[in-house]
Amino acid sequence: MTELKPLSPCSGLLPLQIGEVRVSEPEAEPMFLVAPFTGRESAVSKALGMDWPEPGAVTAKDGARLVWFGRAQAMLIGAKPKAALARHAAVTDQSDAWARVIVEGARARDVLARLTPVDLRDSAFPEGQTARTELFHMQASISRLAADRWQIMSFRSMAGTLVHDLKTAMEGVRARDPQ
Repeated sequence: MTELKPLSPCSGLLPLQIGEVRVSEPEAEPMFLVAPFTGRESAVSKALGMDWPEPGAVTAKDGARLVWFGRAQAMLIGAKPKAALARHAAVTDQSDAWARVIVEGARARDVLARLTPVDLRDSAFPEGQTARTELFHMQASISRLAADRWQIMSFRSMAGTLVHDLKTAMEGVRARDPQ
């Protein structure tokens, strides 16, 4: 019988470095979309052991992150929720549904600015901020992890396009650098 080997969404496409910007795919982690039932946000926070994120924010505890993902939705990354959470929220395993990449380096913001309408300046998009938005023509989630480090999530089926668009933007930024 044929043995199937699991592949990551960006398998064979990353890592990639052009100029001062590097794109890599982080290790696979469990990811669950959590949508609290009406009025149950505090019960969900208690069950998860971390605060429910405000719009545009990320909360974290013990290596797990809760990324705001839209009205009354957050993506739990890095932990599997306890079964009891289902009493307070709709919970859907999304672990293999998303391509997740890290864009980092001194010119990372310049690369992303070519692809998204979101204002990525420090004053508008500080560390710990997240947005559901467009990345070129794809729906995506952009989270700022550190000063020059960003997490991008897009649908797994768009992984090749995501990497292509990032590479094209990286080449454009690199072309503007003095040689």
